[in-house]
Amino acid sequence: MMGSISMGSGVPTWWLRVVGVLCVLVKASLSAVSVDPSGYITYCPCMGRFGNQADQFLGSLGFAHALNRSLVLPPWVEYKRHLIKSVQVPFDVYFKVGPLRRYVRVLTMETFMKELAPTVWPQGQRIAFCYSARHGTDSGQGCNAKEGNPFESFWDTYGIDFDRSEFFQPLYYNTQSAHEVRRWKERFPPADYPVLAFTGPPAAFPVQEHHVRLHRFLHWSDSMMGKARDFIAAHVQGHTPFLGLHLRNGVDFKNACEHIKTSPSMFAAPQCIGYRSQFGTGTYEMCYPDDKAVIRQVKKEVKRIGAKAVFVATDNRDLISEFSKEMKKVKFVRQPSPADPMLDLAILGQADHFIGNCISTFTAFVKRERDNSGKTTSFWSFHPKQTASSGREDL
Repeated sequence: MMGSISMGSGVPTWWLRVVGVLCVLVKASLSAVSVDPSGYITYCPCMGRFGNQADQFLGSLGFAHALNRSLVLPPWVEYKRHLIKSVQVPFDVYFKVGPLRRYVRVLTMETFMKELAPTVWPQGQRIAFCYSARHGTDSGQGCNAKEGNPFESFWDTYGIDFDRSEFFQPLYYNTQSAHEVRRWKERFPPADYPVLAFTGPPAAFPVQEHHVRLHRFLHWSDSMMGKARDFIAAHVQGHTPFLGLHLRNGVDFKNACEHIKTSPSMFAAPQCIGYRSQFGTGTYEMCYPDDKAVIRQVKKEVKRIGAKAVFVATDNRDLISEFSKEMKKVKFVRQPSPADPMLDLAILGQADHFIGNCISTFTAFVKRERDNSGKTTSFWSFHPKQTASSGREDL
């Protein structure tokens, strides 16, 4: 008889060893990442901070879906005051990957570079895609994908160097045009171009109206939601309902707001005035409201919803001292400095009502999340006009 019998089991030990090997092989097979024959899209989210990156992420998600390619989820680019170069935070630190797969095939940059890049995108065959030549060390003859910050640090995080450039002009990221989508597929077939690696997001800014709905696939990671709930439990529990505020009152934003006189739909303004300005027009007061106007609006909302607490997220002055003098029975809280802006976002999404800045893409992220969960949002110094069709206000 082959092999020995294991103690008390009646099963040959050689068979147990075979089963063990098979289990290891099956596990390895299940964990292996299969190659997508339709190809991949990746890009550097190299325009602005998180609010802008999130806007263009939704467009990039739609672009990958339209081209029927897998989207390699790039890390989020963050800028720390004490560091010269950007810091790249893996996508799944903040958000879940699974829900995105209900819309398009996705995988993280970390998984792609470790499991697939050596075969589908090997060194020596890496092409940078851009609309036209970017100025840089090669005298403007190529994409210069790694020229400047955060471009260099972004690609260096994954040890990526490019071997040549490919210009895609006059193509654009118009996913609503079947003709344009077809031109992308015909010009860059997956068999010849398995990976489209863009120097910037393959999406318009601000987010286009037809891509706003894609935010419903973007869910906070368990870790981030846990942190938000812990903060609320520690600082707001027992003081509900609570109001969330986003104050954008730094000098950089004040300077940017000067341009709204000539560009009333700038940045995230369509989130409140509408993509066709059907609900109003962007104004300086909406972009940079004065303190008195902010306090009046907060008092009104506190009274309306019966708020017992107010959470403040800000890039500069929190006005908590001023609020407290006017509303002595209300608890005002914010994160200790330095605040984590991502945690601010997660907390604001849980508020019973939220007041944000119409022009800010940071506010826009919160509004999209709240729209998907049925929570209400209003904006500083904005009074929407009634729609002709419904006769009711639309936020």
